[in-house]
Amino acid sequence: MPATNARSRSASGDGGLLLCRVAGVPVLLSPSWWLGAVLIVLLYTPLVGHILPQATTLTSALIAAVFTVLLGASVLLHELGHCVVALRLGLPVSRVRLFLLGGISEITRAPSKPGHEGLVAAAGPAVSLLLAAATGIGWFAVTPHGAVWLLIAQTCVANLVVALFNVLPGLPLDGGRMLRALLWAMTGNRHTGTNAGVVGAGLVAAALLVYALVGLLSNTGDQWLRLAVSVLMAWFVVAGASAEHSSEHRKSRPTRLSLPKLMRPVLQLPAESPVGDALVAAAGRGVVLVRADGIAVGLLDQTAAERLATRSPQDPAERAAEPVEPDTILLYSESGEAVLERVRTVRAWQFLVIDSEGRPCGVLRREDVRNALNARRRRQ
Repeated sequence: MPATNARSRSASGDGGLLLCRVAGVPVLLSPSWWLGAVLIVLLYTPLVGHILPQATTLTSALIAAVFTVLLGASVLLHELGHCVVALRLGLPVSRVRLFLLGGISEITRAPSKPGHEGLVAAAGPAVSLLLAAATGIGWFAVTPHGAVWLLIAQTCVANLVVALFNVLPGLPLDGGRMLRALLWAMTGNRHTGTNAGVVGAGLVAAALLVYALVGLLSNTGDQWLRLAVSVLMAWFVVAGASAEHSSEHRKSRPTRLSLPKLMRPVLQLPAESPVGDALVAAAGRGVVLVRADGIAVGLLDQTAAERLATRSPQDPAERAAEPVEPDTILLYSESGEAVLERVRTVRAWQFLVIDSEGRPCGVLRREDVRNALNARRRRQ
């Protein structure tokens, strides 16, 4: 499934069950995945009984359940392909999430080069093709017509389908992102690639619905599974393409925001400073809390600091620090459009601004961006 630019969230709460962390990136199992798993088991069990007539209903259901887990693992490896390549290219990944329709690698910073977008997009299908090849070898090595043979065969087919489906040229699928990267590289205009990917998404959605209709008219053994999957995936493609188009449209509008004018001066304080003193010293400035060894603990969270100061004003300010993550760091030279996109896609209330040498030079707060946008609207 596609890699996407998405809001940074906590690894708990609305994300789902934390399965593990890969290179520090949380891998989550969304509650909707369980719904998808139940649907796959219910729809796939009759198909198992058709392929293996000797299997009882219970055995068929167990085989369907194991296949669902193998499918989930395959989708996870597909997403980790996106994740690893994105990290190697310096693109922060907030989390990898498995959900009802597959999985998403949530990349919190859009690639600045078409080559980077193409590489990240191609990584997932490449992993799926490798898995299909590996299980394909097992398919021919195992004695046919048994449960193990069926699971290996279906996992091979599933990975092949995942790879082929994802390279279809429509956003938000990987093929749509590769198409956008190609046109972006050819024309120098990312917006042109996005428009082509949106048109491709419409064609992909229409083809899915036709495929489902043909299955119903032909009365194939898997027509209901085909219908459910096709309708859900068509909806997913259309919704994702719409979101991509809206995001691109926002980026194309000039913001006329200036980071140097919006950011607040930055003050560095020892992390062990009393939180009450840190609040007084802040006086409208951003505060970077630094330990004695020179390592920055984070930015002072004013709301948390005020709560802590009410109870224990002598407690170290470190207890009210908000960690500085890669996606909450802005370059002083970044354009207003890039700054606004980051504020929109990363759920943080303040961002650390650094200069070309990596030194803190200011703090941007979400409220300041919002106030600037509201003031501009009033003037228009």
